[in-house]
Amino acid sequence: MISKEKIDRINQLAAKHKSEGLTEEEKKEREVLRKEYIAAIKGQVKDHLSRIKYVEDMTEEEKAEYLKSKKH
Repeated sequence: MISKEKIDRINQLAAKHKSEGLTEEEKKEREVLRKEYIAAIKGQVKDHLSRIKYVEDMTEEEKAEYLKSKKH
């Protein structure tokens, strides 16, 4: 997870880029922060996808238990 401060910094750099441009140092900082942000999002998506269960791949007992747990 990326911190709120880093997201705020990404947004600050984006706003500055649109208004007046960035220095080379700020461009490098922006690139590092972007890569970190994208890696965090990819990690969240992979984690979420890894928890998906396909009902078609379950045995009849697993399907019954799964459906029973969803009714609550």
